[in-house]
Amino acid sequence: MKVFNDPTARNYGRLAGGLYFSIAVFGAFAIGYVPSQIVTGDPAGTMANLVAKRGLYNAGIGADTLVMLIEVMTMTMLFQIFRRTNETLAFAAMLARFAMVAVMGAMLLFQAGLTSLATGDIVANDEIRNALAALMIDTHHAGIWVWQAFFWMHLMLLGTLVLKSGLVPRLFGYGLIVGSFGYIFDSVYAFAFPDAVWFGTLRIGFLAIVTLSEVGFALWLAIRGPKEPTPLNPALAAA
Repeated sequence: MKVFNDPTARNYGRLAGGLYFSIAVFGAFAIGYVPSQIVTGDPAGTMANLVAKRGLYNAGIGADTLVMLIEVMTMTMLFQIFRRTNETLAFAAMLARFAMVAVMGAMLLFQAGLTSLATGDIVANDEIRNALAALMIDTHHAGIWVWQAFFWMHLMLLGTLVLKSGLVPRLFGYGLIVGSFGYIFDSVYAFAFPDAVWFGTLRIGFLAIVTLSEVGFALWLAIRGPKEPTPLNPALAAA
């Protein structure tokens, strides 16, 4: 466990980057692939798919859980890496990401409830089951809008820290800041302007930027490691 002893060491940064990249891999499966195979346009169809593909659904919940556990280590390590740049911003970025994970954890409860409805563990007629399923699905979607707001804040702060630190190429910082608006735009689009086609297209462009920036940032840390760290107090160090 010596790798955790020195946040300024390159191996520490490489481990943080590897963990960050693993979030992208497991998250793509849990958030991207699984819902596309399970969720349909109606609650009854969703529950039927869930029963037919129960193993895939459970694997998605497992991947979600693993992502949240990895998130805890990743956000802590990112805080330690960038606290020397600006401790206030680094701490705020960590808290924003922790809030995102807390919301994601609460969303798993609704996924578990949907499982109970689909498998008949909750005894009710079809009308009530479908209504409850619709409520759980809508609440789950609302949870996505909420965690994306926290993640937007985190990426804005992380991008700022990247620009100020000089530990990784500044291009990633600009990409994280600009692309982060894709998450908040997606939340606003889904919640308030679902019929605004142009807005939906705009948010996809920003999401593409932030995805490339996050993956690039993670791979840079994992492969190259951070550059020489800035002093904890540059003004004192220069005196």
